Amino acid sequence: MKKIPLVLTVLILASCGPRDGVHTLHLLTTNDVHGRWFDSTYVQKGTRQSLMAVNYYVDSIRTADGAENVMLIDAGDCLQGDNASYYYNYVDTKPEHLFTRLASYMKYDAVTVGNHDVETGHAVYDRVSRELKRHGIPFLGGNAIRNDNGKPYFQLYKTFKRAGLKVLVLGYTNANNPAWMDESLWSGMHFESLIPKVQEDVNRLMAREKPQVVIVSVHSATGDGNGRILEAQGLDLFNSLKGVDFVVCSHDHHEFTACNDTIAIINTGNRAKFLGHGVISVEIKDGKVAGKAISSGLIPVDKRRTDAAMREVFHSDYLAVKEFSNKEIGALAMDLRTRDAYSGMCDYVNLIHTVSLKGGDAQISFAAPLTYNSTVRAGILIYNDLFTIYPFENQLYTMRLTGREIKGYLEYSYSKWLAEPGGEHLLNIVKRNDPRNNQEGWSFVGRPYNFDSAAGINYTVDVTKPAGERISISSLADGSAFDPDAEYIAAMTSYRASGAGGILTEGAGIPEAELEKRIIHRYPEIRELLYGFINEYGLIDGTAIYDTKRNGEWKFIPDDIASQGIAKDLGLLF
Repeated sequence: MKKIPLVLTVLILASCGPRDGVHTLHLLTTNDVHGRWFDSTYVQKGTRQSLMAVNYYVDSIRTADGAENVMLIDAGDCLQGDNASYYYNYVDTKPEHLFTRLASYMKYDAVTVGNHDVETGHAVYDRVSRELKRHGIPFLGGNAIRNDNGKPYFQLYKTFKRAGLKVLVLGYTNANNPAWMDESLWSGMHFESLIPKVQEDVNRLMAREKPQVVIVSVHSATGDGNGRILEAQGLDLFNSLKGVDFVVCSHDHHEFTACNDTIAIINTGNRAKFLGHGVISVEIKDGKVAGKAISSGLIPVDKRRTDAAMREVFHSDYLAVKEFSNKEIGALAMDLRTRDAYSGMCDYVNLIHTVSLKGGDAQISFAAPLTYNSTVRAGILIYNDLFTIYPFENQLYTMRLTGREIKGYLEYSYSKWLAEPGGEHLLNIVKRNDPRNNQEGWSFVGRPYNFDSAAGINYTVDVTKPAGERISISSLADGSAFDPDAEYIAAMTSYRASGAGGILTEGAGIPEAELEKRIIHRYPEIRELLYGFINEYGLIDGTAIYDTKRNGEWKFIPDDIASQGIAKDLGLLF
């Protein structure tokens, strides 16, 4: 038998596994960037955290520690939330998507599919998935399973050679996606819980790929580790996974890191405020892993440290978005303030209700404030203002609801909005530490985008009554009788119609399986309807957005108790 030369033998052995010694890998992570790609806004002067600032730190770490020892991973929600993402999703769709070009420029190793990425629709995320693949970047979502053949709709994993080690990266989207959006946006697939799927996939792929490092990236919130919240399985994975070194999680916009002797978890919050930084040192003896040391942390992103070269490369793209954002579309006669929605009827929510009632076949509209505390000033309206008025790409839906279900809907909504009577506060607020700045402050217990009010009916909300007994509906807006047993057509967002927030299921008492059957019509995106409404009227004033016989009226009662209590609580919040 012919002998293999010694040098060739060494090369063969070296190719089969890592060399003996200590290998150090740096894992850099982002999540929930929400289209925050450019370092400056499109209207006002100033800078902000962005991928262009993130890249300054990424390049610095690659330079200091060697690019071959660094990985960069995103945990999802890349394609929605900013003028730039909207523009390149739906307006300028001819060239390669801007996100694809940015991800390639920054040398992302993998990107995870977020729920808001799915919400952009098949045309957008399928295109981005194909484009990223051409650049060697997987768009990971291994728990989105095709209905036709049972295989993952998106890529499940990819292996890499970094720091002299074999690194296995698996990625998953949020298991709760169907609760937030219409099935047309995710047609052809279904979503599986991350527990136990991730561990099953890890076990199978570790046996086949034999990696030295395993990273799991999930578009799922950190959660509290109790295993009961489908959209928040980060700590569930951290506490249960075997053989995994890093869990990268996301979705809830709250920064969090933790690690023990065997695994670390990283969540960078949102909108490029932090860069996640995990470090793993792997000791190899006789070609096998003899030990590991893991750490995790967050690097604050200084918005002033922008990658100047990157800014220059994408400057023409920025100018295109800026021109689009500054297009004049009409005029506003008064300020619109989202915070006004917490104390009763207001111009901001009246505008949303009016557009919803005008844009479809509905008798009744449900709407909530979609940003916590934003203002659009009176004067000339530009397209950019539409992203403040309506920041999400939700469609307008109409559904069949009985009068009794409408009352239950409102009772549930206000139960999250108001505190139980007899306490110190009228609004359902709490004092807690803000992890972003380590300062105490007041905030709502619930999420204001679930504080729905109604138009098309006349009703009162008694703040002295307990939850479930507060709403009294006197009539429809035109004065005709409101019948608990009659059926009405109600307008709402596609987000709400899918059951999000529990208002239809827990409040109105409609089984989740029945929601789809209740839908009557699906209309265009609400922002698009707003744009058409503003174009039609030119000047948006009180007359345009409020008609008592169309919108009806609602208020908190008793007036004196409600007005004083709410004013006091709003003073704490703001």
